[in-house]
Amino acid sequence: MVAVPAGLSRAVKLGRRINRDGAAAVLGLTALVTWIAVPSPFPVSVQANTQMEERTAATEPAQPSEAERGVRREHKFGGYGGVSYTHPSTVRIVNPGVTDLTVSDFNWIGRPFKAPIYYGLRTQHWLPDALTGTMVDFTHAKAIAVKEDVATLSGILNGEPVPPKAKVGEVFRHLEFSHGHNMLTLNGMVRAPASWLPVRPYFGIGAGASFPHTEVGLVAEQGKRTYEYQFAGFAGQVLAGIEIPLGRTSLFFEYKFSYAPYSVPLSHEHYGWVFVTDVWRQFRAWWNGEKPPGGTLTTTLATHHAISGLMVRTNSAVPVKK
Repeated sequence: MVAVPAGLSRAVKLGRRINRDGAAAVLGLTALVTWIAVPSPFPVSVQANTQMEERTAATEPAQPSEAERGVRREHKFGGYGGVSYTHPSTVRIVNPGVTDLTVSDFNWIGRPFKAPIYYGLRTQHWLPDALTGTMVDFTHAKAIAVKEDVATLSGILNGEPVPPKAKVGEVFRHLEFSHGHNMLTLNGMVRAPASWLPVRPYFGIGAGASFPHTEVGLVAEQGKRTYEYQFAGFAGQVLAGIEIPLGRTSLFFEYKFSYAPYSVPLSHEHYGWVFVTDVWRQFRAWWNGEKPPGGTLTTTLATHHAISGLMVRTNSAVPVKK
């Protein structure tokens, strides 16, 4: 074996390593030149569009189709305050064999700014740009008999004839619906098309039920009083107003007329203050055929309302079915 000097051996190894590194560099450079020089089978514009679409799809959510987008339904929620005037009406109390009393020619007052004040709540629903819609409306007004008014009387009270004239306060210790001449109605609505005008007129008509808080007590029946929430019958209303858009909110001014024939049992319950339990007690007594101990009071409240309030608009998507 021929001995190879150490310096020569190191030189040979270094040369081999340089050759390998150089070969790798040459191959890499050749591949790069080939990739640049050889034309692509796809046009550059297609490549660019494809790459852009891929980047867009990766960074942006897919847009829904027209059917998926659907329509935007308009919802409005709001409240209002106001004043009311109730026409004079005739009150009749019938308790067979005991009382058949008719009282007329006296006034009702509303006292809208004395607690509990006049207020209302409502919600409206409209399709996009539609001229018709629906509204659920709750009104809390009041109707209080004026005790100083001289009323016309006829009939009998506790088996005794009544005088032809007397002050309301001489016959009734209480005659009022002061924790609410309450009405809940479902209304159909029509509004004018949106235009350059700063206001948008609307009209409505509806029907529902009245749930007054009855407070009735006769002077001749000391210690007996009906004081509870009751279902008094059905009610209706018509209304007209103008709406002033203020972005997502709107201000409205409205006149409405309500008509509510009352038929309330004089139960002599005087602890009523929770709506649900009071009406349930009334329903249970009716279901069991129980006669109210004080008889039944009937009257009709025809009321004018002047109100104003605010509405807030929200939207929701409704898919379109094809």
